[in-house]
Amino acid sequence: MITLPKQVVLDFHQEDILKDETVFESYFHKDLELIWNSTNGLTIMHYNDLISFFLEIRKTYEDLRIEISHLLEDENFVTIRYKYYIRTIENPDEELGISHFIGIWEIKDQKMYRGHLISQPVTDMDDTNESYHQVKV
Repeated sequence: MITLPKQVVLDFHQEDILKDETVFESYFHKDLELIWNSTNGLTIMHYNDLISFFLEIRKTYEDLRIEISHLLEDENFVTIRYKYYIRTIENPDEELGISHFIGIWEIKDQKMYRGHLISQPVTDMDDTNESYHQVKV
């Protein structure tokens, strides 16, 4: 069965990456390249780099939740806008918004192949009550 590119990206972002170790093999192409611009500057990651990154996240967070506001598809390219919320191991009763993302993913062989990501941390000045309602998913 062929999965549409938009569905691949949506399904990945709805997975429980903290508890399911098979997620990466299911959604990431072995030749993956992620070009990520953040407050730390430019980072380029490949398949093993991204898996190592998520393994570190597993050690820190009790829960990771995503809120998607936009998900747009154009042939094999998918654009997604979302916000991550976390619960830490030290304080699992408090959920915190930690970062905003906009990503563009190229899908190849029904997997996330080449990504361009821009992120910034959540601040007290954010207007997330009005800006993160679902617009186009």
